[in-house]
Amino acid sequence: MFVKQLSVSLENVPGKLLAISERLGAEGINIRAISVADTSDISTVRFVTDDPVKTANVLRSHGYSVKETDVIAVEVPDHPGGLRAVLKPLRAASINVLYLYPYLGRGGSGQPIVIVGVDKGTEAVEVLKSNWVHTFGNEIYAL
Repeated sequence: MFVKQLSVSLENVPGKLLAISERLGAEGINIRAISVADTSDISTVRFVTDDPVKTANVLRSHGYSVKETDVIAVEVPDHPGGLRAVLKPLRAASINVLYLYPYLGRGGSGQPIVIVGVDKGTEAVEVLKSNWVHTFGNEIYAL
């Protein structure tokens, strides 16, 4: 039910994100979801790739400090208010959504996918399953 998210911190200077993209591309790694959040000096880059183990190894070999986190990939109905199908059951279960960002592709049913970081992962998966929301496991990388 979980996918592996990798995070790195980068200086806020031109070309830092490009360097990561080029390194991963040169190794045949495809970024499937990405989020960049900045402060004045540092950006946090969170991403899901088609090969998280290889991604972590490549980044570490180039001196990056990599944090690995389990996150949830979930299909969201593609209509106004569709995100409510994910957020409402989580709120009802007192599960905090820490962040959310889009996956670059669609699920097996053709619906968009979002990556969700929560404070109670196992509980969140169970809540979403019991509320008829389709969650993905490792098969997300086959999309």
